[in-house]
Amino acid sequence: MRLKNSRAVVTGAGGFIGSHLVESLVEKGSKVIALAHYNSRNDWGKLEELPREILERVEVVSGDIRDPFFVNKITRGADAVFHLAAAVAIPFSYVAPEHYIETNVKGTLNIMEAARANKISKIIHTSTSEVYGTAHYTPIDEKHPLVGQSPYSASKIAADKLVESYHLSFGLPVVTVRPFNTFGPR
Repeated sequence: MRLKNSRAVVTGAGGFIGSHLVESLVEKGSKVIALAHYNSRNDWGKLEELPREILERVEVVSGDIRDPFFVNKITRGADAVFHLAAAVAIPFSYVAPEHYIETNVKGTLNIMEAARANKISKIIHTSTSEVYGTAHYTPIDEKHPLVGQSPYSASKIAADKLVESYHLSFGLPVVTVRPFNTFGPR
């Protein structure tokens, strides 16, 4: 995908990885719509720590991937969607598993449906190493079994498989990435 003058939507843009991705896309010449999860403080998370000259070139929108109409609207005209939005705190998934299903599975469904309706040319879906559970062997590779060790990991497995099904069923151009431990500034 060409980045210069492309239009990219980044969900989960207020997170650690998302904020770095937004910065990188802007530096490479993309027009970026950064989705920050709506909250009553109107806080944009880690996006607020971006250099001013970068943030001025980003269209930040507050919303929720659980709203299919909103997702469809923000993805219209996009060349690519980088889907990083997720409910992520593993311990809370034991207390509120439905929240994880609504956000991680239904939210991903909304992204896939919008991408399909809007003919998005590339969807990058962000998963997690948690889909592998406790390692059965190391190093972990893509042949490692998926283990729903927590409601969080089960919701991410479901989202991954949903994304895969949209590729196999509808030819949607998707890539799933599974970061392990990430660290750095911000």
